[in-house]
Amino acid sequence: MCGIVGYIGSRNSVPLLMSGLKRLEYRGYDSAGLAFLHQGKLKVVKQSGKLAKLNAILSGKGYHSTIGIGHTRWATHGEPTELNAHPHIDSDSKLALVHNGIIENYQLLQRKLADKGCTFRTQTDTETLCHLFGEYLREGYGLEEAVWMGLREVVGSYGILVLHQDYPDRIVAARQGSPLVIGYGKNEYFLASDAAPLVAQTCRDVLYLEDGELAVITRDGVEVRSSENHHVEKSLLTLDNNLEEIEKAGFSHFMLKEIMLQPETLVDTMRGRLLPEQGTAKLGGIEKDFESLLYARRVVITACGTSWHAGLLGEYLLEELVGIPVEVEYASEFRYRNPILGPDSVVIAISQSGETADTLAAIREAKRKGSKAYGICNVVGSTISRETDAGVYLHAGPEIGVASTKAFTSQVTVLVLVSLLLGRKRAIGLERGMRIAKALLEIPGKVQRVLEQQDAIKDIVQEFKGHRNFLYLGRGYNFPVALEGALKLKEIAYIHAEGYPAAEMKHGPIALIDQDMPVVFIATKDGVHEKVLSNIQEVKARKGRVIALATEGDTEIAGLADRVIYVPETIPILNPLVNIIPLQLLSYYMAVERGCDVDQPRNLAKSVTVE
Repeated sequence: MCGIVGYIGSRNSVPLLMSGLKRLEYRGYDSAGLAFLHQGKLKVVKQSGKLAKLNAILSGKGYHSTIGIGHTRWATHGEPTELNAHPHIDSDSKLALVHNGIIENYQLLQRKLADKGCTFRTQTDTETLCHLFGEYLREGYGLEEAVWMGLREVVGSYGILVLHQDYPDRIVAARQGSPLVIGYGKNEYFLASDAAPLVAQTCRDVLYLEDGELAVITRDGVEVRSSENHHVEKSLLTLDNNLEEIEKAGFSHFMLKEIMLQPETLVDTMRGRLLPEQGTAKLGGIEKDFESLLYARRVVITACGTSWHAGLLGEYLLEELVGIPVEVEYASEFRYRNPILGPDSVVIAISQSGETADTLAAIREAKRKGSKAYGICNVVGSTISRETDAGVYLHAGPEIGVASTKAFTSQVTVLVLVSLLLGRKRAIGLERGMRIAKALLEIPGKVQRVLEQQDAIKDIVQEFKGHRNFLYLGRGYNFPVALEGALKLKEIAYIHAEGYPAAEMKHGPIALIDQDMPVVFIATKDGVHEKVLSNIQEVKARKGRVIALATEGDTEIAGLADRVIYVPETIPILNPLVNIIPLQLLSYYMAVERGCDVDQPRNLAKSVTVE
């Protein structure tokens, strides 16, 4: 979850590290800090709170160093205080370390180290690593050997960068379960927990560390060792992102930019893949293992959060268009059960970042049981993209806002394409395939029409901004939309909201209905539209206030709901792509009106790389 950066070269590392942390602040913003060599001595500067506070401390100090590491924290062990902020140091105050992950056996290691005279100053698990490596250094090992020996005792996940005063020519990096990428500049190297800071430094060639690997980075190059301490030859990848994609481009927040970009990102997701004249799709990423998916007896979709909601829509799509039995599992639960999987099963993992720890563990469990694993993710070169047998990239561009928006619609679009491709092979004819493809081509334009209703949505926000609880209801394909709409309101506006199937309201939640509980109905026209209208009547009979999403031209619903947001008509299976847009905007403007930090909501981080 945390953001880590490193630099070694000939330029001043301090502004470069701060720039890198700014690009990674969406990964954690409880505290931040730097460690660098200044005039031959290790200097550590850190501060609780957001990065701006650290920047204020550094401003005007004149620090200059050509090597350094930095960290922006999402707290796990220990409160987000200055003392608990990274980097942490060893007993000799010569070694500094930044860490993303969790050391599960840190208490056992602490007791062992305390017996040797180590004194622990913080509440963190990370400080244990500093003392552990320090002990091996005192025994006469070199820096990389000390790190290597120490990590052999560690149970848990980590992406670490280590800097030492007596080794001014190197940074040691290691990875187990938490991502690390090394960017190649001209006689300089950048390190980070994801590619955003490297794009900002115009690094195009990058190297991703795999689990169990350790790297020594000097000004002369990078050496990578395997878990058996053997030299590893690594291939470089080329990043295709550009700086504009990770800037706000004049928008107030990244989230608003990413909402407004969806007509373009949907086109990018479909480009070169949708074949409207043939009523099908072409997905090169799954071609090599296509037969396994086409003839699977059982498909399990696994994901977390917003990606899980997309997966639920994937279940509906695959069962309707292909006729394959599908289950959707929370990755965090899937990994701790004993799922019934085998060679005739396929697991599809969905993750925006491609680094979600629970989802990655689910993939590994599936492969251990002999099942094929497919990935749907957004980040090229991510761990999930490397460890799955096949998969599809979203091509949605970097998503910086912590609350996912454009990635969700691109995930759903990919699932439509996969279902259309498989369906044309197994269950649906050319005519229906062409209707679906034609309707999908029209979606970006329809999304643009919804985005033009910002002012009407702002008016609704003014009317309902004082409420502390919301209920979101939908049926069929609109039930996952209700779940996602409620999640967005919780994530960024800090308003309690729950999503339910509309018919389930009578089985409990109806007890909550009164004038203080607004109900958002996703009531666009489909096969259960009349049923949803009846559910609205039930709410109104109990003095509930209704905000309805309705299909353009639906005059009947205007007489039932307090406020109506109209969206263009499309085929029912594509309704979610249009219907989620006003709910994203509703949450965004509600958060802005309530003074919330939209891009950095409290307690959240963009990429969940720890349990």
